[in-house]
Amino acid sequence: MDFRKISNLSVDCVIFGLGADSLNVLLRKRTLNLFNDNYPEIDDWVLPGKNVLKSKNLEESADLILATISGLQFTNKKQFRTYGSQKRLKADKDLLWIRSQGAEVRTITVVYYLTIPQASLTIEDNSNLKWFPVKSLPDVGFDHRFIIQDAYEDLQSKIMTEPIMFDLVPVKFTLNELQTAFEILLNIELDNRNFRKKTLSKPYIVPLEDKRKVAGSKKPSKLFMFSKDVYDKVAEKDHLISTIL
Repeated sequence: MDFRKISNLSVDCVIFGLGADSLNVLLRKRTLNLFNDNYPEIDDWVLPGKNVLKSKNLEESADLILATISGLQFTNKKQFRTYGSQKRLKADKDLLWIRSQGAEVRTITVVYYLTIPQASLTIEDNSNLKWFPVKSLPDVGFDHRFIIQDAYEDLQSKIMTEPIMFDLVPVKFTLNELQTAFEILLNIELDNRNFRKKTLSKPYIVPLEDKRKVAGSKKPSKLFMFSKDVYDKVAEKDHLISTIL
């Protein structure tokens, strides 16, 4: 394998995770202190990413980034957009960071994003990774705040026409979990009875024999699964995700 990096080509990953009451994004701590008053101290957050190796294509590069975060295989990642403006990097701290990494100021970044239930990814307390609400981001380096917002808006637009929502809930989910996911992602409040009625009418939402005890409820809740095979067969017969709402 050729471990040499392409100095002006990188891949960044926007990892969305659905928490109990917010959609969150996974960020990596970025620090650099040259202990010189002529240089700014860097202490902020960025998206997980790296320069592409000469021996890897873009998708393989995204897989390498995700592999450093978790041993899980993420087959639902989507190549989202390419960012290559000559005006991407303006802040002194970003220019300093680029020079310290031996990369080029004019770097083309290919962005992938994926959606997961936040609880499915274990982040150690001593890790340099941390979840942040999309609507309450910390100090973010580079142009990553804009990239996150672009990916978030794209995710919101696709929720109504693609089964992305089912990547954000557990494989076996309750109807309340699914409803909460829609409400968080779309920032709306849904009528519980109407949502349940429409959801249960969809052939791709399969009821299971399993039940799960839910906090605050006396009875265990019935579990369901999403069937992509069924969805693919009926998607063009007015069974789009948007008809759930």
